Amino acid sequence: MTKAAILFVCLGNICRSPLAEAAFRAEAEAAGLDVAVDSAGTGNWHVGEPPDDRAQAVAAKHGLDISGLRARQAKRDDFYRFTHIFALDRDNLDILEALRPDDATAELALLLDCVPGREGEAVRDPYYGGQDGFDTTWDDVTAAARALLARLD
Repeated sequence: MTKAAILFVCLGNICRSPLAEAAFRAEAEAAGLDVAVDSAGTGNWHVGEPPDDRAQAVAAKHGLDISGLRARQAKRDDFYRFTHIFALDRDNLDILEALRPDDATAELALLLDCVPGREGEAVRDPYYGGQDGFDTTWDDVTAAARALLARLD
């Protein structure tokens, strides 16, 4: 069996996808699962920047340091490097579907499709709101990380 390699993708790669990366990495490590994990954005506005301070704060509240992560833009090569690519909302899924090569090997889906009863839902973008939105995002990506882990295990 091929080693799982998971990519989480949102718009700018500074809020939702780095939190999803951190949540899944923590769950996988706790379970002893050997998996590659990364995150990216469909846009290029924040390339090279660390996660939003509010995202860093919510991760830190849960014992995780994401300050070393740097935003990058998703690219066609990701569809061969990763076994699974998860978009955090429908708009980003549509962008990824357009970017996806015809012979892509990665499975592409919405992240919350992993969570029974939440199929088709988006992880809400907390960027334009307050810290509470980041707490909600953390809850969503953690639920998805646990459900994804169970699926891969």
